Amino acid sequence: MDLNNLNNNTILELREFGKQIGVKGVTRYKKDQLIELIQEKLKEMAQEQMKQFEQQIRQPSQEEDAVQESVKEEDQKPAVEDTAGSDANEAADNIQEVQEVQAVQDVQDVQPAPVKRRRGRPRKSETVDKKEALQSQEAEETNVQTKTDEDRNTGETLIKEISSQKDSAMEASQAMGLDTIIEPAEQQPDRTELTEAIPLIQDEQEAEEKKDQQEPEDSEAKEDAAPAAEQESQEEYDRKVAYARKYYNTSNPAIPDLLSNSDVGDAEGILEILPDGYGFLRSENYMPGNKDVYISQSQIRRFSLKTGDLVAGKTRRTKEGEKFRALLYVTAVNGEDPEKAPLRRPFEELTPIYPNSRITLENKKNTKDLATRIIDLVSPIGKGQRGLIVSPPKAGKTTLLKKIANSISINYPDIHLIVLLIDERPEEVTDMQRSIKGDIVYSTFDELPEHHIKVAEMVLERAQRLVEHGRDVVILLDSITRLARAYNQVVPSTGRILSGGLDSAALHKPKRFFGSARNIEEGGSLTIIATALVETGSRMDDVIYEEFKGTGNMEIHLDRKLSEKRIFPAVDLYKSGTRREDLLMTQKELEGVWAIRKNLSEGRPDQIMEIIINDLMRTNSNDEFIDLMLEHFAMAEKENLFNDRNDRTGYSSYR
Repeated sequence: MDLNNLNNNTILELREFGKQIGVKGVTRYKKDQLIELIQEKLKEMAQEQMKQFEQQIRQPSQEEDAVQESVKEEDQKPAVEDTAGSDANEAADNIQEVQEVQAVQDVQDVQPAPVKRRRGRPRKSETVDKKEALQSQEAEETNVQTKTDEDRNTGETLIKEISSQKDSAMEASQAMGLDTIIEPAEQQPDRTELTEAIPLIQDEQEAEEKKDQQEPEDSEAKEDAAPAAEQESQEEYDRKVAYARKYYNTSNPAIPDLLSNSDVGDAEGILEILPDGYGFLRSENYMPGNKDVYISQSQIRRFSLKTGDLVAGKTRRTKEGEKFRALLYVTAVNGEDPEKAPLRRPFEELTPIYPNSRITLENKKNTKDLATRIIDLVSPIGKGQRGLIVSPPKAGKTTLLKKIANSISINYPDIHLIVLLIDERPEEVTDMQRSIKGDIVYSTFDELPEHHIKVAEMVLERAQRLVEHGRDVVILLDSITRLARAYNQVVPSTGRILSGGLDSAALHKPKRFFGSARNIEEGGSLTIIATALVETGSRMDDVIYEEFKGTGNMEIHLDRKLSEKRIFPAVDLYKSGTRREDLLMTQKELEGVWAIRKNLSEGRPDQIMEIIINDLMRTNSNDEFIDLMLEHFAMAEKENLFNDRNDRTGYSSYR
């Protein structure tokens, strides 16, 4: 910025400089007008600086006037004061009056007549003389004060005061021109009083010396006692913490007192950690509600809590202005000691293996439930299975899912069952809640896609936390097609669209959900049985099924033709099956299933299912059914019903 010649600067530089010095509306003026305004502003600033400089010059003169006034007030004070206290009498009062009159006259003689001060800066010699006078006066006052203090420390102070009163009285009388000397009433100090006063003063001095010596000793004693007191308080605190840990499962020593006052309540819910670090315990449908409980970030870090943990603890009452209750301390995490939570291994680090433990759906008390018996034979389910129920509309997939859930809850009460309903009808949700013993988590079709996704992710996190604790979990999802549709509406568009309008990035998270099913070598398993829709007339549904077709290790196909003929369960025997079923079935079951598939492979599906259903109705268990089928196959083979392969109804005609 060139201030010597403003014309050399650009308009932008002038505007910026004008803003800095306080020119208003710099954008409204041209360059010449703006230069004139800046010059006027600079002149005003220069004048203000000159005024401030003049005020600074005048300020020392005002301070000198104040100093002179203070000196005058000091001189007008009485020169002699009554130091004798209660020993002063009427003569001392007269002496004081005489001294005051004399002091006033002396001041009048010394002080010159007031001279009118000249304006401007005072001369240097005058200021120096006044400063020296003030310094000398202050030095005299300090000397007098120190001398007075020293005199009063001895026993001769009383005698000196009385003699000084006499001398001052004589001087005052001479100054006033009096013939007679005004003397105060003679109060000769008694020798006994003096002798008594001196030991008292000595005793006081000795007491002060002892006190000075005792203060360091007391401070040393306090310093020695401080660590002991601190150690004692630390031991008391540790004792309270140990008591709280033993009986209340917390390290907060204030919790027992709160519990004794009955100011706390119980709370339990599924934890959801928000991006800010704190979280809430969700109580209903794993979604936010008015009954949620706040949990602090410090508690989450201490116990290494994650989203999906079932947290139980004690809460305090809500304060004024608070909407949610707050969790005081944690009593259990997923039904176990919270101190064990930080020791668990993450779900991603666990080792997945093939399912080797079977989940038998056959119910001994209800032998007429044919759907579960057929699934056990055709497509058995193991712990850690990743299965698909492929079904067209109105083929009975929801009913089949309900029967699977009831069989698991009856035969395996230790398995944690979660039924996840996405984009379902509200009446089906109510029916599921009333007929299934387990966690029913739902998001009906009138909810937003974001709601569908959040519910599904909370269910997955909940299942993973249970698996980390070594639990067996089964998720029944209806349906994975609608979940993929919800993700397709939410994910940002990548520009790569598959046939049917499906974005290529929309299937990543549904595959992550479905791929979480696994059997864990260290203990625990996550089984997911999901339904997939086909033959709906939508190309997107077919693409979704094709994407998930190779990811599962178990499939159950339902046939629309069988359902139209009212043959339930409408299971397609040829397309249904389980990978590595030899790990789940006995040798007898394997031979029986292979014989059924071999001998009935060339018949019509509807006829084969009618034969199997009729034989299942005649038997009370799958073992009896296998024995019966093997017996029939042996008789048919003797009669050469299987020799003519062109006769596709050989065994059917035999039956």
